[in-house]
Amino acid sequence: MTKHQKIAAGDRIDLSRRSFVVGSSAAGLACAFAPSLAFADAQGSATFEPSVWYSIAPNGIVTVNVGKADMGQHVASTMAQLVAEELGASWSDMRVHLMGNDPKYNDPALGAIITGGSWSTKMNFDAMSRAGAAGRIALMDAAASMMGVPANELVVRDSTVSHPKSGKSKSFAEIVRSGKSARSFTADEMKAITLKTPDQYVYIGQDLPQIDIPAKTNGSAKYGIDLMLPGMLYGKLVMPPVRYGAKVTSVDDSEAKKVHGFVKAVVIDDKTGTTTGWVLAVANTYFNAMKAAKALKVTWDKGPNAAESSDTLLAEARRAQADASGGLFFVKQGDAAAGMKDMPTVLDAEYTTSINIHAPMEPMNATAEFKDGVLHLYTGNQFATRTTGIAAGATGLDPKLIVMHQFWLGGGFGRRLDSDMVIPAALAARELGKPVKVIYSREDDMTFDFTRPLTYQKVKAALDANGKLVAMEHDVVSAWPTARWGIPAFLTPSVDKKGSLDGFAMNGSDHWYTVPNHQVRAILNEKAQAATPSGQLRSVAPGWTFWAVESMIDELAHAAGKDPLDFRLALLDGAGANAGGAQRLRNALLAAAGLAGYGTKKLPKGEAHGVACVSSQERGAGSWTACVAQVAVSPEGAIKVKRLTIAADVGTAVNPDGVRAQVTGAAAWGMSLALFEKAVLKDGAIQQTNFHMYKPMRMSQMPEIDVAVISNGEPAAGCGEPAVTVVAPAIANAIYNAAGARVRALPITPEAVKAAMKA
Repeated sequence: MTKHQKIAAGDRIDLSRRSFVVGSSAAGLACAFAPSLAFADAQGSATFEPSVWYSIAPNGIVTVNVGKADMGQHVASTMAQLVAEELGASWSDMRVHLMGNDPKYNDPALGAIITGGSWSTKMNFDAMSRAGAAGRIALMDAAASMMGVPANELVVRDSTVSHPKSGKSKSFAEIVRSGKSARSFTADEMKAITLKTPDQYVYIGQDLPQIDIPAKTNGSAKYGIDLMLPGMLYGKLVMPPVRYGAKVTSVDDSEAKKVHGFVKAVVIDDKTGTTTGWVLAVANTYFNAMKAAKALKVTWDKGPNAAESSDTLLAEARRAQADASGGLFFVKQGDAAAGMKDMPTVLDAEYTTSINIHAPMEPMNATAEFKDGVLHLYTGNQFATRTTGIAAGATGLDPKLIVMHQFWLGGGFGRRLDSDMVIPAALAARELGKPVKVIYSREDDMTFDFTRPLTYQKVKAALDANGKLVAMEHDVVSAWPTARWGIPAFLTPSVDKKGSLDGFAMNGSDHWYTVPNHQVRAILNEKAQAATPSGQLRSVAPGWTFWAVESMIDELAHAAGKDPLDFRLALLDGAGANAGGAQRLRNALLAAAGLAGYGTKKLPKGEAHGVACVSSQERGAGSWTACVAQVAVSPEGAIKVKRLTIAADVGTAVNPDGVRAQVTGAAAWGMSLALFEKAVLKDGAIQQTNFHMYKPMRMSQMPEIDVAVISNGEPAAGCGEPAVTVVAPAIANAIYNAAGARVRALPITPEAVKAAMKA
C-alpha cells in the first residue's frame, strides 16, 4: 500500500537542512553557513532585535526580515501579519525588508531560502508566530520592570504595553529606547511558548492592506531591473539557434567594434551546464549592447538536439510509455491489472499538454559586481540558496564569498527558481573588472525559458457492474524539472525502492479518491530532458496530472451513468489513507457546487456546468480546491467561459482578501493554460518569440470568477497554485456536458472541440 506523508514532516522528500546541504554538496551547491534563531541582547543597542526575523527601531517601527521572494503574492505582508499578531504591534508600524542569501534566513522547515510550492505560509506560520510571541514576552518583561508592575498583568496591543489596573503604559518605542528589553530564548523555550488560539486573533483573518502596495503604486519599489551602480556596463545576450546543447565555434566582432560604447564580446563558458552556446555583448549602455549584439557574427555547432521538435518529443513519450519494463512507481496500491480483469467497463485514454512559457512581465535580469574578492549579485530570485550554488559553480568561488541582494520580483511563477541570468553577469563582471547588468530581451526570455514540459499521460480505469471504480493505471511521461537541478534531496524514492524519481513531476496523480487498485508510473522523457530544459511553472505537476485525473474521473462518471458530482462525492469517502483530506476536498466540492447552482440552475442550450476538485502541489499540503465552470459552446466549437466558481479550503486564511486575489489570479492563469497558451519546439528551438505568437488570455476573455474562501481553523496552507490546476478539467468537463465533445489535449481549441463533436 502506498504511504503518503505530509511534506512538512520531511518524510516523503527529505527537506531537512542537513539533507539539503548534503544533496546540494554532491551537486556543487553547498554553502557553509549555519542558520541561527538566537535572540540578541538589546542593551546598549539603538534597535531591538528580538529575533533574526525582525527588529524594532527606537521610533517603534517593526521591520520584518522576509526570507521569501515577493513576486506580487504579498508573502512579505503575510510574514509581517504573522509577526504582528503575536507581537501585538500596530499594523501601521509594520515594514518589510527582503533578505538575500544569508542562510540565517533559511526557511525553518526547508533549511534553504526558497519560495515555491505554495509552501510559504504553511511552513513559516509557526516560526514567525513564535518569533513575534517571544518579542512580546521580552517587551512585557522590560515594561514590567520600567513600570514596577507584574508582567502577567500586562496587555499588549497596538505597539503598546499597558497595565489596566494602574493605567500605566509604555510604547514599544519607549521600551526600545530604554535599552531594557534584553532577553534570550533557547530553542526549547521557543517551542514552549503558548501561541494564541484562533478566537484570540486580532490580525489573522483580517483583510489588512498589503504593505508593498504604496511603494509599487508610487514607483519607489525597486526591482532587479531598476538597479544602477557607478561604472556599470550592460550585457545583451546572443543566443544560439537551439534551446540547449550548442557550442560557440567562432565570434567575429569586427562590426560590433564599430558600435559606440562597445566593450567586448564575452563567450559564456558555464561550468554548471545551465547554459550552452551563449555570447554576451557588453557595452556602456543597454541600447549600445543591443546594437553590438546584432552586429556580432557568431557561429555554432548546433549540438545533438538540433533536429528535435514537439512531434519527436511526443513520439518518444509514447514509445517510453509502451515499454512496460520502464519507469518507476510513484503509487502502487493493490493490483491494478488484476483488478481490471473481467470488469464490464474499462476506459483507456491519452491526455497531453503542450510546452508552456512563464513570461513574467519583468524579464530575467541580474547585475554582478566584484568588491574585495566578494561577488555581489543583484537580482530578484525565488531560490537564493541554489542561486548561490550556481554562481559558485560558474565562477569557482567559495559560496561564502557570494552575496545575493534580493529585490521585488516583477513576476516569477517558478521561472525565478532558476538562476541562469546570474551566470553571464558574473562571468562578464569578473573578466572586465566592472559591474555588469544583464537584461534578457523578451525574445531571450521566451525562447530560453525553463518551460513547463510537454507531457503525455495514459490512463486506464475499470468500473464494476455497479459502476464503482475498482482499478486505475496511470502512466505519466515528461521531462523531470527537479531532477535537472541535481539536488538528490529533492528527489523521491520510488515506492518499490528501485530508484529515485521526480515527485514534483508526479504530484497530483496520488489523488484522494478511494481506488482499491491504483498504480502510477513515472517515466522520464529523455529527449525532452535533453532538448527542453524544463522548470517549475506555477502549480508544477498538478497542472498536468489533475488534467488527466479529473478528466478521466468525469469520463468514468458518464460511463457509469452517474452525475459527475455524485460520482466524485462517493469516491471521496475518506477510507484508509484518504482519511481527513478526502472529507475536506468533499466539502470544498459541495461548497463550489452550491455557490454555482450546480444541478439546480437551468442553462441555455449549448451551455453547461463542469466540475473538478484538486489538492495542492503535494498530496498532504493542506489546501483543497474545487471548481464549477459554466461554459457555452457554439455549433462551430467556439468556447466561451462565462463563470468560474471556486471554493478554496486553506485552513486558516491569514489575509482573506489576499487569498481571494491569489485564487482569482490562479484561476485566470489556469484558464489561460487551458484554452490559449502553447509553445512549439521545431529544429531544437522554441518558435514563439513574443506575445504576438505566444498568446495568454486577454482581459476581454476574462469570465466572472466567484471565490469562496473556506477558513475553518485548520493549519494555514498555501493558495497561490491549486486553482491553476482545477480550471482546465472543469472547463473540459463542461464542454462535454454542453456539446458532447471530449477533448483530451491542452490547450483546448475550437478546432479540437468541433472535431470531437463529430467523432
